[in-house]
Amino acid sequence: MASPDAAPNAGAPAPAPTPEPESDFDRRERARLESKVAGYDALAASRVHRNGVSRAYAAELRRLVRSLVPECARILEVGCGTADLLAALHAEERVGVDIAPRMIAVGREAHPELDLRVCDVERDPLPEGPFDAIVLSDAIGHFDDIQRALERLRPLSGTSGRLVVTYYSFLWEPVLKAAEKVGLKTPWPQQNWLSMHDIENLLALAGYEVVRRGTDVLLPAAVPVLGELANRVGAKLPGLREASLVDYFVARAAPEPTVARWPSVSVICPCKDEKGNIREAVRRTPVMGEATELVFVEGRSKDGTRAEIEAVMREYRGPLTLRLVDQGDGRGKGDAVRKGFAAARNEVLMILDTDLTVPPEDLPKFYRALVTGKGEFVNGVRLVYPMEGQAMRFLNLLGNKFFSAALSWLLEQPIKDSLCGTKVLYRRDYERIAAARAFFGDFDPFGDFDLLFGAARLNLKIVDLPVRYRDRTYGDTKISRFANGWMLLKMTAFGFAKLRMGAVR
Repeated sequence: MASPDAAPNAGAPAPAPTPEPESDFDRRERARLESKVAGYDALAASRVHRNGVSRAYAAELRRLVRSLVPECARILEVGCGTADLLAALHAEERVGVDIAPRMIAVGREAHPELDLRVCDVERDPLPEGPFDAIVLSDAIGHFDDIQRALERLRPLSGTSGRLVVTYYSFLWEPVLKAAEKVGLKTPWPQQNWLSMHDIENLLALAGYEVVRRGTDVLLPAAVPVLGELANRVGAKLPGLREASLVDYFVARAAPEPTVARWPSVSVICPCKDEKGNIREAVRRTPVMGEATELVFVEGRSKDGTRAEIEAVMREYRGPLTLRLVDQGDGRGKGDAVRKGFAAARNEVLMILDTDLTVPPEDLPKFYRALVTGKGEFVNGVRLVYPMEGQAMRFLNLLGNKFFSAALSWLLEQPIKDSLCGTKVLYRRDYERIAAARAFFGDFDPFGDFDLLFGAARLNLKIVDLPVRYRDRTYGDTKISRFANGWMLLKMTAFGFAKLRMGAVR
């Protein structure tokens, strides 16, 4: 008999929680994914009726991957398309997955002996492992989040399993675009901009160790004798290999690092005239480590940003600690960041631009890279993934690429994006940078060069972490392309004098 004071519905299933309404960001992401899948489906037929050049390239790719993947028990190909490559590999069990249902349907019809499945490796349940080999042939350029995809695939490798990645060299981009226009190549949607260093860096961030890397396919056309000589010999020789079309990697899952304790986090949000982004920043910022505080540094906004922050702080009942810091008479993002760092109470310091062009959902990747020792200064990179329509204007993009090349040379560490707002480091290392700031002086109103120069001078390991840059949905950019570009050029020259010419005090 039930207890007399038992609730009338005791034993009944608890009501399902009310789902949160879909945000504008969620709607945009869903629409983008649906459009992407539809685009791949529309190309399925073209994969069956390839022309001579496309067939020759596919044959060279099959030759290469067969040489990298010895005969084994189980193979998984991710982004298998119509599965022509998978059908050419030797294994007792061959599984192929692709995000496009029409591609899989065409592949099943052509290769009924294969196990082909519709699967988005970034979001859907994955085939059961382990696999002796996981192949990503020209697939890595299509992922929304390469690091996430690689991390999800990692547990599917057996103890001796290998991941094989092939991708095309961006030196060939003009040639490939021209080939698309004249019908010699499948017109794929815009792909990720990846160098060999970017791929190796992403593999490391996702927990892999590269055991072999190389280049192949110097002449992607069926030319008797010359083609074989170019692709078998020329593509491997110094001086010629840099011109090869295909870069490849073989990697293994590296041992998982041991983390004794997950430190607390302070997320610094410089904000001026960002009223419309405050609630989204609070809603979307995840809790990391033992505790996470979100510190808004408000810079005399005219749109009611301060009042909005105060209202959210009164209403908020979530797991984050919310704080407001007044920037006072200070000007510029660099000043706001320094004041936010000075006010921060936790062990890991992060910068999140309140325009949310770098999604707060990406912050845990920065956190893990820092805490697991992948780097000591984690630098966001916006120049790997294609950007939403208006995320960065063309001249801004060119300027960023120029300054990233200049900074890589100047700092003697590869820096692909010098001006991404999201940067993460330990408080203890920032305090060392701040203590040595007199070496460079107060020269940087943005704060990016100040931190990068300081980290380089302390010989901190700087690691790039690619993020997908989104459109700003509220407010206007604070960057003036020409005036600020000139200032950045002067700061680069200043850094050259200090760091490379030995102009020490």
